[in-house]
Amino acid sequence: MRKITTYLILGLCCVAFYPRPAAALNFSAPKPKFGYKDASGKKQSIEVVDKYYPKKIVQPFGNDSTIDPKLRRAASIAEERARAHSLSKCWHYVKEALVAAGVVKSRPQTTLAKQAGQELVNNYGFKKLSVSDPYQAPVGAVLVYDAKRAAGHVEIRTENGFASDFRSKTPSRRPLLGVFAKS
Repeated sequence: MRKITTYLILGLCCVAFYPRPAAALNFSAPKPKFGYKDASGKKQSIEVVDKYYPKKIVQPFGNDSTIDPKLRRAASIAEERARAHSLSKCWHYVKEALVAAGVVKSRPQTTLAKQAGQELVNNYGFKKLSVSDPYQAPVGAVLVYDAKRAAGHVEIRTENGFASDFRSKTPSRRPLLGVFAKS
């Protein structure tokens, strides 16, 4: 009996002093506010930003509101369908993205990627932009690259980089023939 009493008292002490989360942690403190008067003299207040988000992009680089919004959709479609590595079918994948987004009514007919820019201008209402840096191309623009004895390369500028049959953070190293977009 004496042994049971000792264990009972020891158990009650452990329960009494067992660390529990503080009750104050269950409800959050109010966010600090910054008060000011606006131009009309009315008092306003806004929340104080207390965390820094270095990778938060409010407006993607290369954003241009003068190009067709369907091109932005084509860029996201191309990025969704792109693979990790090239299949050597860049122009095929870009054509499919343009058709799926409704940018072009019919599938372009050229077979070589380096001929894509000329066909888009002649048959589908695209214009060559005066952009020589692929990073400055607006999101949704079609970038066409040359190759001496090869088919060339085509990719679409996305919010995160570039996409064709594969996605990449960097543009192609081939010589840039032009950046094409639709208004």
